[in-house]
Amino acid sequence: MSEIRLSSEKRLRLFAGRGFPELADEVAAELGIPLTPTSAYDFANGEIFVRFEESVRGCDAFVIQSHTTPVNKQIMEQLIMVDALKRASAKRITVVAPFYGYARQDKKSRGREPITARLMADLFKTAGADRLMCVDLHTSQIQGFFDGPVDHLFALPMLANYVGSKVDRTRLTIVSPDSGRVRVAERWSDLLGGCPIAFIHKTRDPRVPNESTTGRVVGDVQGQTCVVIDDMIDTAGTITKAVDSLFEAGAEDVIIAATHAVLSGPAVERLKSSRASEVVVTNTLPISEDQKFDGLTVLSIAPLLGRAIREVFEDGSVTSLFDGHS
Repeated sequence: MSEIRLSSEKRLRLFAGRGFPELADEVAAELGIPLTPTSAYDFANGEIFVRFEESVRGCDAFVIQSHTTPVNKQIMEQLIMVDALKRASAKRITVVAPFYGYARQDKKSRGREPITARLMADLFKTAGADRLMCVDLHTSQIQGFFDGPVDHLFALPMLANYVGSKVDRTRLTIVSPDSGRVRVAERWSDLLGGCPIAFIHKTRDPRVPNESTTGRVVGDVQGQTCVVIDDMIDTAGTITKAVDSLFEAGAEDVIIAATHAVLSGPAVERLKSSRASEVVVTNTLPISEDQKFDGLTVLSIAPLLGRAIREVFEDGSVTSLFDGHS
């Protein structure tokens, strides 16, 4: 009888959707591996086809896709890739979504509304995902929507280190654009030596998307350099109103810092005309050349994703990446 040899060697494979191939290339370079060759195209009616050009049997698969515009197409493509991996006998499938689509729909504000962030998690689980990896979810409760491990990574240390290297920390105040982000502001303060925090009291009509009424500044910002923080900049209405409120309250300078540059509609023009001296974001989403402007700084999220993927693959510790400390 011939001897059967079993190989226990694990194989790391990185797969990229078409949403943001440049970020996938950066992550692959961080890991020192090539992207697995993939054939993907659209049929005439918009349906998506995906096929992997190499065997994926028994591999530890990481499928990276940024949920950029058109968001529904990018999500569907990632779901199809996960399904293809499951049917091709990949050993473990991790969905890497630097920006998690539909994250703002994480609860019901009124009756007869969906909780689409939960639906997203269910779709990925049904497709065959074993694990989920995201950066700066809109709310932490989304981790509980997915029935499996969720690696919730934080861009906060990278953003805070950059801002801290640019300003006089003795005159620095961290500003939350609403009361819901005060806890995040406190973590910024901890990383930057205990600088004071403030927040903007605002109201929002749940029936009107992408619009808020900015109220007064709670906290002393007179003569301070203020850093307005948020998880995303969509239409930039809320954050630019916050900048105006801070200058009216006596701030000397204002910097905007956010993880996800969604930059929908009038966002770029609003940021250009804002009195903020700098806008700092990461590249969890692609930023086209016509969206770039003087004062915009884009930090790469690829080193964080690469480190997290390697730790997961090697069964190492990713706790430091979860709690926002480096």
